[in-house]
Amino acid sequence: MKIKMNLSKTYYWILSGLMIFGMASCKKDSSTGFTPGTGTPTISSVRTVSKFSVDSTRKTSITTYDNSGVATTTTSPNYSPETVAFDSTTVTGKLGNTYAAMGTNLGSVSKIFLNGVSIYFNRALVSDKSVIFTIPTTIPTINQKNTLQILTLHGTVTYNFTTLSPPPTITGVSDYDFTAGSQITLTGLSLSTVTGVTLKTTGDVATFSIKSDSVMVITMPAHSTATESPLVFAFSSAGKAQSIASTQVFNDLDNAYVIFDNNSFQNAWGDASWSGPSGYSTNASHSGTASARVSYPAGAWQIEGWANWYPSMDYSASYKYLTFWVKGGTVDHTLVLVGDQMKGGYGQVQNANAYAAQLIPVPAKVWTFYKIQLAPTQSSTNPNFLNFWANGTPAKQLGFFLQGQSGDVNETMYFDEVAFLK
Repeated sequence: MKIKMNLSKTYYWILSGLMIFGMASCKKDSSTGFTPGTGTPTISSVRTVSKFSVDSTRKTSITTYDNSGVATTTTSPNYSPETVAFDSTTVTGKLGNTYAAMGTNLGSVSKIFLNGVSIYFNRALVSDKSVIFTIPTTIPTINQKNTLQILTLHGTVTYNFTTLSPPPTITGVSDYDFTAGSQITLTGLSLSTVTGVTLKTTGDVATFSIKSDSVMVITMPAHSTATESPLVFAFSSAGKAQSIASTQVFNDLDNAYVIFDNNSFQNAWGDASWSGPSGYSTNASHSGTASARVSYPAGAWQIEGWANWYPSMDYSASYKYLTFWVKGGTVDHTLVLVGDQMKGGYGQVQNANAYAAQLIPVPAKVWTFYKIQLAPTQSSTNPNFLNFWANGTPAKQLGFFLQGQSGDVNETMYFDEVAFLK
């Protein structure tokens, strides 16, 4: 097979701060390449230096030839961003972006401050009329004076320049599941800029309290029809109202089929373990005061889990996920998720014989969240989807098989917020 590639149009940009803004003087000296002014420094404006842009006119054509010499050409658009020149005056800056302060007598700059914090700058990108700098991600942006200050050998100039807060960003959550009125603690960035929180799928309003710029407590809506939803944060940046949705998705257990939550078994499910102690336990909990405990004796190949003998759980294509939290034992393990209507049944399905969606790594001593996608149909054989009703309906048992253990120890694990989501 032959392959021929043609670029229909290509642009290359070479940026140079010194070329963009020019040299202050043709008169040279040996250290800076120019003679710095000796007057009081001034700043007349701040400009952006560059931006990322995608050139939509660029296309890539690939021609292939089959064994008979027949050619087939496929043309693909360009999606790769490039750095391009972008000289635009601005009074606001974003963390991580590069700017140029324009003015006079800047050549002997010794320090640059943003919001009172000293920042690094490259002396090679300094002229007497411009200083190029990048805003570090550590610059404070909340309740600040919003100033750019440049110190030179001949004075100091202060300029009004706002460093924008980044959008509210969530980096950690206390829980991905919620019920009416329950609370979830969020950690992240720029949370103090938030002015409102809603569920994206329904628009239901959540209340919130801000503990700091990095911690927020959300009280979920008292009534919602959502099954799962990201959160939408309304916030203000540079005096403009904006909004952004979280990448995290939160699950409403009030609209799910629950096996264990709110400190108890639900929907007629109960303990069906082979060993004790098992079942309801107040020794550990993820969201309340109790969880479902399972015990694995040292050296045993064993299934622990729960059952609903009547009315059991009928198949429904509306079920999309199985979700749960699990707290591990003394060492890391991998459990095999089993069910009476699953492939292999409610039996000792060894790790090597389990398909991907059945294998549940459980780190020791910590709570781990799982949200496993269910097969779209009962006949599905995709190993990445859990087919809980592969052999028929209704299903009566759900459990976890431990093939073996690391060390001759008894293991206890805890499960909470076990539910099938729609």
